[in-house]
Order: sequence, then structure tokens, then C-alpha cells
Amino acid sequence: MSDSTTSVVGLVLGSQDSTPLDFWVGVRDGERLQLDDLVVVHTAIGNGEHVTFYGLVDIVRKRFEGSQFDTDAFRVADGTLPADISYAAHVQVTRVEPEYFVPPTPGDAVSVVHGEEFRKALYFDRMERSVAIGLTRTGEPVHANLEFLDGTRGAHASISGVSGVATKTSYASFILYSLFHSNALGLDAANAKALIFNVKGEDLLWLDKPNVKLTPEIRAEYEKLGLPAGPFQSVAFFAPTRKGSVTPMPDTGSRQRGVSPYVWTMREFCRERLLRFAFVDGEDARAQIHLVITRVEQALEKAAREGDQGTANVVVDGTVLNSFSDLIELASGPWLEGLLMTSRVAGGTQDAFVRRLHSAAERMGHLVSGHSEARGRTIDWSAQQVTVVDIHSLHATAQLFVVGVLLKRMMDLKEQQGGSRPLVFVVLDELNKYAPREGWSPLHGLLLDIAERGRSLGVSLFGAQQTASEVERRIVGNAALKVVGRLDAAESERSEYGFLSRVGRVRATLLRPGSMIVAQPEIPMAILLRFPFPAWATRASEVASDETGADPFARMSL
Repeated sequence: MSDSTTSVVGLVLGSQDSTPLDFWVGVRDGERLQLDDLVVVHTAIGNGEHVTFYGLVDIVRKRFEGSQFDTDAFRVADGTLPADISYAAHVQVTRVEPEYFVPPTPGDAVSVVHGEEFRKALYFDRMERSVAIGLTRTGEPVHANLEFLDGTRGAHASISGVSGVATKTSYASFILYSLFHSNALGLDAANAKALIFNVKGEDLLWLDKPNVKLTPEIRAEYEKLGLPAGPFQSVAFFAPTRKGSVTPMPDTGSRQRGVSPYVWTMREFCRERLLRFAFVDGEDARAQIHLVITRVEQALEKAAREGDQGTANVVVDGTVLNSFSDLIELASGPWLEGLLMTSRVAGGTQDAFVRRLHSAAERMGHLVSGHSEARGRTIDWSAQQVTVVDIHSLHATAQLFVVGVLLKRMMDLKEQQGGSRPLVFVVLDELNKYAPREGWSPLHGLLLDIAERGRSLGVSLFGAQQTASEVERRIVGNAALKVVGRLDAAESERSEYGFLSRVGRVRATLLRPGSMIVAQPEIPMAILLRFPFPAWATRASEVASDETGADPFARMSL
């Protein structure tokens, strides 16, 4: 690609104010300037010195010069009123070199930039470590500073957009692919991990399969970004065990082969104090029921650590806990009353605890077992680069439980290791459900902890949601990379999208799938980009028919 700019497309206008931060360009006849074009202007400031202005086109307009009335357009079209067409574009300055903040001079030539000049316009030349995140409309690669994703100077990404149109999870997957299949991570690549929660459908259960719909044009786009066009190279898939199955089996439909079932032993449940994640109810943490949960967790942990560590079950007060039903039976008897005797907990609160335990058992009880078959069935993300955990078929309570347990384990492990390496990237869709702005839960607090301390521990959260305005403010605010796909018109006006210009908010309501607007700390304006069609399969129909391993009876109705 050439490092020089294109030919001159216009001149800085003198009929509009020109300032150090923005100016207007008159476009020459036969030339074209459109939204998102990057331009350069060289201005002489005396004593042989020059200042170079780089900027992004954010407004383009045409009008008849000299016409005063709306009906003049008809006269000009009929040829009865002479008029010239004024074709002009507004440019928002992105960079000034050297930093002399004087306005460009009217009449200065304006050129569209490509290659190295394009990199300078968006500060890519100053990024010591960068990762490709997409392409402009004209095919120029767009990069993000890796230091704002790996915790060096920042971490986390917030991706917002309308469900089914904004392709939020697809874009998060693409960023991971770019991180793991380029030289961006350097020495960190060997040990870096990604934990992806598959929240909707089974689209993410095919990351290890090449997409049969790839075309030469799509492959060329990956080549422009310096990436191979293929599937993820190191992936493991986990799905919840089916309800009622004696031997754990993955509860999936379109894919069976290569998917491992997951279930926690009752001993793990008690020893790691996971009961709290079965009560993610949005109540204030100071409510009495949380005292009951804490006391029960303490007692279960004590029993789990004192008993036979080689068994999957736990014996508490003479009761063998093999399932949630056994735990309910234990809590419904005198054991709970004796445990809370000195805590001054009202009888109604104890009853509420048991009722919620019943509800949790129905929704996620099959994910905890005291039988020997459950041993070794937990999710291990250490053996591969990317771990996909399917939760889409689970009840909302069970989804919250799985996400909470895994994130707690991950944070505990990172704190034990100390330091920020190895890096861990977490992809979680529907973030507004797990960390809502209103209410509280153990998972809410855990995600907030990741947002605020994850940078120092090498944990970067890629959170996706339909509406950033409904997510805990501090989680969105701590995201270094802010991304929007197609937005609802009302949502686009919320303060969470303050990084978008007026025009940017309108454009966000018109974006097509595959187009995103990305804001990052070092670039003063959000950039519209597109990312290539996935090189990995996103559904069974994109996989070669002999590789699906589908179970034709998995979803057959009875």
C-alpha cells in the first residue's frame, strides 16, 4: 500500500470559520469526499514553518449557491435560474503536528490520506503494541492500542447494540481471534486464555470449524489485517449436563461431538461456598436472608473440609448430601434452626430461605451432584487457549450460577498467582442481566470487582449488552474500548454514548450488521469500521456436513 496521500480533493473554505479544531472543505468538481474520510492539510505559519492538520469528515452537504427560496430548486432544475452547486464537508481535527494550535488558512489544499498518513491521522504510529480491530469503508486497517486491553494502561471493552442486528458477540469473537492469531500479544500469547459464555443459541459452539462460506474477497480482508482466514486453533467446549441423566451428558442440540458436560460435586459446592450464587435475587446485601446464606455456607464449608476429600458428597449433621434435595431436607429440619439460634433471624426469613432453596433446586439443582460420576466434570480452562461455556439452554437462575461460580474461581486463582500474567479475556453477553444498574447480587459485586481491579490482575472483560444505560455505571465507565453497533434511537441519546458526536448517534441507528463505531482513549473521535465475515463457523449450516457430529435425536419432541 502506498504511503502517500491521494490527489487534492478540495480547499479549506473561507466562507466558514476555520479553527484549530475544525474547519470546512470545499470539494472540487469531479472529486468526492464522504463521511469518515480522513484528510490532511498543510498550513504555513511563517518563518518557514508548517503545521499539519489531520481530520475526520463528520458532515457532508450540498446546496445551490445564491438561491434564497425553497422553490429556487425547481427553477434551477428547469434552467431558468442559474446557480452553482456548493459541495462542502466539515472536518473534525484528530491530530495537529507540531502542536501549534492555529487555524488552517482558507485556500489550503485538502487531500484524503491513505497508508502511513492514515496511520498518523489516528495515532497508530504511536502505538508500540497494537491489535487489528477492523477495516474502514475504504479498506484501511484499524488498530487498537493493546496497552488499553491487557491492563498496562487500561482494560475491558463495552459493546452495545440491538439484539440480532448489532453482531455484538461476533465482534467480541473477532477481537479475540485477532489477539490470538496475530503477533499482538507477543510473549503473552502462549499462556493467555479466553473464557467465553455462550448465552444465545449455539453459535459459539463451532469456533474450531472453518466456515464453508468463505470467499476469496473475505480471505483478502483477513490478509489486509495480517490475519489468517480460518477457525480458532485451541478451543474446548463445555455444556451443562442434561437433567435426569445418571452419567453426565452435554445438553446440546446441533453439536455433540467434542463437547464436554459440566457439573459440580456437592463437595466443591460446599467447600467453595457457592450457595450464594444460587440466590442471585437482586435484593440488598444487608437483607436478613443474606445472613442466613452466609451462616449456611460457613457450616457447609466446615463439613466439606473435615470430611473425606475423596468423595463427591458431603456429610452434614449425619445427613449425606448427594443432591439439592438432600440439602433442602437438611435445611427444612432442626439443623437450620440450631445454626441460626444466636443470629436473631426471624422465622419468616428462615422459611423464605427454604422456599428459595426449593426454587433454586428446580432451576439449577441438576448442576450439583454428590454422586461419584460428577467428579472431574468441572470446567477446566487451563489446557486450551479458548474455553466456550454453553449456558443458553439453562434457566436464568442457572445461568447466573454458572457465570458467578466460574468468575469467582477465576478471580480467586488470579489472586493466588499474583501479578497480571497470564492474561485472561472474558466475553459475556447480556451484561445488563448480570450487572444491572439497579439492585445487587453476589454476581453484580463480582463483575464490578473485575471492572475495577481486573486490570491489575490481567483480567479484561468484554461485556456486551443491548443497552449500556441499564448496566452498572462503573463497569461501563471502566471499559477502555467502547463499541456500538446498531442502536435504538432512544438509547442512542443516553449519556453513556457521550463519546459519539451528534452525527454519530444518528448513524448508530442506521448501522448494518458487521459495522461498528469504536472509541478508544488515544483517538479523539469514534471511528466507524467493519469487521470481516467470520472465518470460523457460527452455525451448523456453515460447517462441512461430515464434521457437525450432530445428534439427530437430541431435540426430538416426545
